[in-house]
Amino acid sequence: MARMTTDPLAPFLWLDVPEITGGGILGVIYSVAFFRGLDPAEVVRRFSRGDDSGVESGYEVLDEKALDFVEETDGGSGGGHVGVFRVGEWSVAVEPRGWMATDHEVLGELSKGCEVVAVTRHDYAAEHSFEYAVDGTIVTGYLLGHPYHRGGADPDQFNGFMRELGMGLDVPTDKAAWDASWEANWPNSVARAFALAAKVTGVPFTPDLLDRPMLVGTMAEW
Repeated sequence: MARMTTDPLAPFLWLDVPEITGGGILGVIYSVAFFRGLDPAEVVRRFSRGDDSGVESGYEVLDEKALDFVEETDGGSGGGHVGVFRVGEWSVAVEPRGWMATDHEVLGELSKGCEVVAVTRHDYAAEHSFEYAVDGTIVTGYLLGHPYHRGGADPDQFNGFMRELGMGLDVPTDKAAWDASWEANWPNSVARAFALAAKVTGVPFTPDLLDRPMLVGTMAEW
Protein backbone atom coordinates (compact mmCIF):
# COMPACT_ATOMS: atom_id res chain seq x y z
CA MET A 1 0.00 0.00 0.00
CA ALA A 2 1.37 3.45 -0.93
CA ARG A 3 2.17 5.67 2.02
CA MET A 4 0.06 8.79 2.40
CA THR A 5 1.85 12.10 2.90
CA THR A 6 0.61 15.09 4.86
CA ASP A 7 3.43 17.32 3.66
CA PRO A 8 1.66 20.37 2.13
CA LEU A 9 4.69 21.01 -0.08
CA ALA A 10 4.82 17.52 -1.62
CA PRO A 11 2.51 18.30 -4.59
CA PHE A 12 4.71 21.28 -5.54
CA LEU A 13 8.26 19.98 -5.20
CA TRP A 14 8.36 19.34 -8.97
CA LEU A 15 8.42 23.12 -9.37
CA ASP A 16 11.48 23.50 -7.13
CA VAL A 17 13.93 21.01 -8.68
CA PRO A 18 17.52 22.41 -8.58
CA GLU A 19 19.20 23.08 -11.91
CA ILE A 20 22.03 20.73 -11.00
CA THR A 21 19.53 17.84 -11.01
CA GLY A 22 17.70 18.92 -14.16
CA GLY A 23 15.60 21.88 -13.09
CA GLY A 24 12.27 20.13 -13.56
CA ILE A 25 9.73 20.29 -16.38
CA LEU A 26 9.50 24.07 -16.43
CA GLY A 27 13.19 24.69 -15.86
CA VAL A 28 14.62 27.33 -13.56
CA ILE A 29 13.04 30.47 -15.06
CA TYR A 30 9.26 30.68 -15.42
CA SER A 31 6.10 32.36 -14.17
CA VAL A 32 2.66 30.97 -13.50
CA ALA A 33 -0.30 33.29 -12.95
CA PHE A 34 -3.89 32.54 -11.93
CA PHE A 35 -6.61 34.93 -13.18
CA ARG A 36 -10.13 35.05 -11.76
CA GLY A 37 -12.56 37.10 -13.81
CA LEU A 38 -10.99 36.61 -17.25
CA ASP A 39 -11.28 33.82 -19.80
CA PRO A 40 -8.11 32.38 -21.39
CA ALA A 41 -8.48 34.35 -24.63
CA GLU A 42 -8.69 37.62 -22.72
CA VAL A 43 -5.63 36.70 -20.64
CA VAL A 44 -3.65 36.13 -23.85
CA ARG A 45 -4.92 39.45 -25.22
CA ARG A 46 -3.72 41.24 -22.10
CA PHE A 47 -0.25 39.74 -22.27
CA SER A 48 -0.10 40.73 -25.95
CA ARG A 49 -1.66 44.16 -25.37
CA GLY A 50 -4.54 43.29 -27.64
CA ASP A 51 -2.54 41.90 -30.55
CA ASP A 52 -3.18 38.18 -30.03
CA SER A 53 -6.02 35.98 -28.72
CA GLY A 54 -4.00 32.77 -28.91
CA VAL A 55 -4.06 29.55 -30.92
CA GLU A 56 -4.97 26.22 -29.32
CA SER A 57 -1.87 24.10 -28.81
CA GLY A 58 0.02 22.23 -26.09
CA TYR A 59 2.81 22.88 -23.63
CA GLU A 60 5.53 21.35 -25.81
CA VAL A 61 4.78 23.83 -28.59
CA LEU A 62 4.68 26.70 -26.08
CA ASP A 63 8.07 25.70 -24.68
CA GLU A 64 9.59 25.40 -28.15
CA LYS A 65 8.34 28.87 -29.09
CA ALA A 66 9.75 30.30 -25.85
CA LEU A 67 13.13 28.63 -26.42
CA ASP A 68 13.30 29.95 -29.99
CA PHE A 69 12.48 33.43 -28.74
CA VAL A 70 15.19 33.26 -26.06
CA GLU A 71 17.77 32.18 -28.62
CA GLU A 72 16.76 35.01 -30.96
CA THR A 73 16.84 37.69 -28.25
CA ASP A 74 19.70 36.41 -26.03
CA GLY A 75 17.26 35.84 -23.16
CA GLY A 76 16.94 39.39 -21.93
CA SER A 77 13.23 39.64 -22.70
CA GLY A 78 11.98 36.39 -21.23
CA GLY A 79 10.25 33.72 -23.29
CA GLY A 80 8.03 35.99 -25.34
CA HIS A 81 5.06 33.58 -25.22
CA VAL A 82 2.33 32.52 -22.82
CA GLY A 83 -0.03 29.55 -22.67
CA VAL A 84 -3.38 29.81 -20.92
CA PHE A 85 -5.98 27.21 -19.92
CA ARG A 86 -9.02 27.08 -17.67
CA VAL A 87 -9.24 25.35 -14.27
CA GLY A 88 -12.59 25.92 -12.58
CA GLU A 89 -13.16 29.66 -12.20
CA TRP A 90 -9.49 30.48 -12.82
CA SER A 91 -7.52 30.92 -16.03
CA VAL A 92 -3.96 29.68 -15.55
CA ALA A 93 -1.17 31.37 -17.54
CA VAL A 94 2.20 29.64 -17.97
CA GLU A 95 5.12 31.79 -19.06
CA PRO A 96 8.16 29.55 -19.78
CA ARG A 97 11.55 31.27 -19.41
CA GLY A 98 9.80 34.49 -18.43
CA TRP A 99 8.95 36.69 -15.47
CA MET A 100 6.51 39.35 -16.67
CA ALA A 101 3.58 38.11 -14.56
CA THR A 102 5.18 39.34 -11.33
CA ASP A 103 6.61 42.59 -12.71
CA HIS A 104 4.63 45.26 -10.84
CA GLU A 105 4.05 47.49 -13.85
CA VAL A 106 2.86 44.60 -16.00
CA LEU A 107 0.80 43.02 -13.23
CA GLY A 108 -0.97 46.30 -12.63
CA GLU A 109 -2.21 46.19 -16.23
CA LEU A 110 -2.93 42.46 -16.27
CA SER A 111 -5.06 42.61 -13.13
CA LYS A 112 -7.42 45.44 -14.09
CA GLY A 113 -10.98 44.32 -13.48
CA CYS A 114 -9.90 40.93 -12.17
CA GLU A 115 -7.89 39.09 -9.49
CA VAL A 116 -4.40 37.67 -10.11
CA VAL A 117 -2.09 35.41 -8.10
CA ALA A 118 1.36 35.03 -9.68
CA VAL A 119 4.58 33.18 -8.87
CA THR A 120 7.95 33.57 -10.59
CA ARG A 121 10.97 31.31 -10.28
CA HIS A 122 14.18 32.88 -11.56
CA ASP A 123 17.31 31.07 -10.42
CA TYR A 124 19.70 33.36 -12.27
CA ALA A 125 18.35 36.58 -10.80
CA ALA A 126 17.71 34.83 -7.47
CA GLU A 127 14.50 36.85 -7.20
CA HIS A 128 11.75 34.27 -6.95
CA SER A 129 8.58 36.19 -6.14
CA PHE A 130 4.90 35.92 -5.21
CA GLU A 131 2.38 38.65 -6.05
CA TYR A 132 -1.34 39.11 -5.49
CA ALA A 133 -3.19 41.91 -7.28
CA VAL A 134 -6.80 43.01 -7.62
CA ASP A 135 -8.09 45.51 -10.18
CA GLY A 136 -4.73 47.10 -10.89
CA THR A 137 -3.53 47.25 -7.27
CA ILE A 138 -0.77 45.09 -5.80
CA VAL A 139 -2.35 43.84 -2.58
CA THR A 140 0.56 41.82 -1.22
CA GLY A 141 3.79 40.26 -2.42
CA TYR A 142 7.25 39.15 -1.33
CA LEU A 143 10.54 37.74 -2.56
CA LEU A 144 10.31 34.06 -1.75
CA GLY A 145 13.39 33.88 0.46
CA HIS A 146 12.24 36.86 2.54
CA PRO A 147 8.55 36.49 3.41
CA TYR A 148 9.01 38.85 6.38
CA HIS A 149 9.43 41.71 3.87
CA ARG A 150 6.01 42.04 2.27
CA GLY A 151 4.73 44.97 0.27
CA GLY A 152 1.42 46.10 -1.18
CA ALA A 153 -1.81 47.74 -0.07
CA ASP A 154 -2.53 44.95 2.46
CA PRO A 155 0.78 43.11 2.97
CA ASP A 156 -0.50 40.94 5.84
CA GLN A 157 -3.55 39.55 4.02
CA PHE A 158 -2.19 35.99 3.70
CA ASN A 159 -0.15 35.82 6.91
CA GLY A 160 -2.32 33.01 8.29
CA PHE A 161 -1.76 30.84 5.21
CA MET A 162 1.96 31.67 5.22
CA ARG A 163 2.38 30.59 8.83
CA GLU A 164 0.49 27.36 8.09
CA LEU A 165 3.15 26.65 5.45
CA GLY A 166 5.99 27.22 7.89
CA MET A 167 7.16 30.60 6.64
CA GLY A 168 8.98 32.77 9.17
CA LEU A 169 7.33 36.19 9.19
CA ASP A 170 9.34 37.82 11.97
CA VAL A 171 12.02 40.24 10.76
CA PRO A 172 15.45 38.91 11.85
CA THR A 173 17.22 41.14 14.37
CA ASP A 174 20.64 39.49 14.74
CA LYS A 175 22.91 37.00 12.98
CA ALA A 176 21.42 33.98 14.72
CA ALA A 177 17.94 35.10 13.72
CA TRP A 178 19.08 35.74 10.14
CA ASP A 179 20.57 32.26 9.91
CA ALA A 180 17.43 30.68 11.36
CA SER A 181 15.21 32.68 9.02
CA TRP A 182 17.23 31.60 5.99
CA GLU A 183 17.00 27.96 6.99
CA ALA A 184 13.25 28.30 7.53
CA ASN A 185 12.40 30.25 4.39
CA TRP A 186 14.81 29.50 1.56
CA PRO A 187 14.70 25.69 1.14
CA ASN A 188 11.73 24.76 -1.07
CA SER A 189 10.70 28.42 -1.21
CA VAL A 190 9.21 27.99 -4.70
CA ALA A 191 7.15 25.00 -3.56
CA ARG A 192 5.93 27.05 -0.59
CA ALA A 193 4.83 29.86 -2.90
CA PHE A 194 2.82 27.46 -5.06
CA ALA A 195 1.31 25.92 -1.94
CA LEU A 196 0.29 29.44 -0.92
CA ALA A 197 -1.14 30.10 -4.38
CA ALA A 198 -3.19 26.89 -4.04
CA LYS A 199 -4.58 28.04 -0.69
CA VAL A 200 -5.63 31.37 -2.21
CA THR A 201 -7.04 30.04 -5.49
CA GLY A 202 -8.05 26.47 -4.65
CA VAL A 203 -6.05 25.37 -7.72
CA PRO A 204 -3.02 23.14 -7.00
CA PHE A 205 -0.59 23.61 -9.90
CA THR A 206 0.27 19.97 -10.55
CA PRO A 207 2.24 18.63 -13.56
CA ASP A 208 -0.79 17.01 -15.19
CA LEU A 209 -2.20 20.48 -15.88
CA LEU A 210 0.51 20.95 -18.50
CA ASP A 211 -1.10 18.13 -20.50
CA ARG A 212 -4.21 20.24 -21.10
CA PRO A 213 -4.86 22.06 -24.38
CA MET A 214 -4.06 25.74 -24.00
CA LEU A 215 -4.25 28.97 -25.93
CA VAL A 216 -0.70 29.94 -26.90
CA GLY A 217 0.04 33.53 -27.82
CA THR A 218 2.85 36.05 -28.12
CA MET A 219 3.63 38.61 -25.45
CA ALA A 220 4.07 42.31 -26.03
CA GLU A 221 7.18 44.23 -25.09
CA TRP A 222 6.50 46.00 -21.82
